[in-house]
Amino acid sequence: MTTQAVFPIELRWESEKTSRIPFMAYTDEALHKKELQRFFYEKHWCYVGLEAEIPNPGDFKRTAIGERSVIMSRDEAGQIHVFENVCAHRGMQFCRERHGNKKEFVCPYHQWNYTLKGDLQGVPFRRGVKQDGKVNGGMPADFKTEEHGLNKLKVASRGGVVFASFDHEVESLEDFLGPDILHYFDRLFDGRKLKILGYNRQRIPGNWKLMQENIKDPYHPGLLHTWFVTFGLWRATTSRN
Repeated sequence: MTTQAVFPIELRWESEKTSRIPFMAYTDEALHKKELQRFFYEKHWCYVGLEAEIPNPGDFKRTAIGERSVIMSRDEAGQIHVFENVCAHRGMQFCRERHGNKKEFVCPYHQWNYTLKGDLQGVPFRRGVKQDGKVNGGMPADFKTEEHGLNKLKVASRGGVVFASFDHEVESLEDFLGPDILHYFDRLFDGRKLKILGYNRQRIPGNWKLMQENIKDPYHPGLLHTWFVTFGLWRATTSRN
């Protein structure tokens, strides 16, 4: 069998009834981008964290939705916000810590600073620098901070679990999950106060399908797939740290 036969130039199914997934479904860049858009950025609610991870005003957690970095924060009034970790000025990821507590977020590139809600509140040398009786630089006279905040996501919280969506027209979280899933969800997150015991992270080269099909289901891979245990991706004695 040739390499071209295993990885054909065009993505195609063997037949209409086949259950075999073409290998290119795991490697095609264009398809990967389409999947990110459909499964993470449009018409979807995505899990971002637990309220217990940010119990106090100023607390924040950095995480990701698809391949986009986002921040979950709690403001001074106790409200939870989620916004993209991309400065509105030059697009830099301004937050590098995984979690912590801040009074504001400041981009290290040009020091644009944002509130815990993701609103722009300050720009250095906004009115320029006066030199020899002349003002140099600065922002235009019609520049408005309220028009240059961070990209904010729609937020929903249920049972102490926080979800967010890039799509502000997405249906409610309850309608998205549906009654069957809500039944199981509410049985687990029934109002009990959650406690963070620690974090266990592993970094592996692979796309979201590897995570979804194997890492998210540790029951059968630990017994069936020897590579899963061989490379330390799962083990019964995994400890929290």
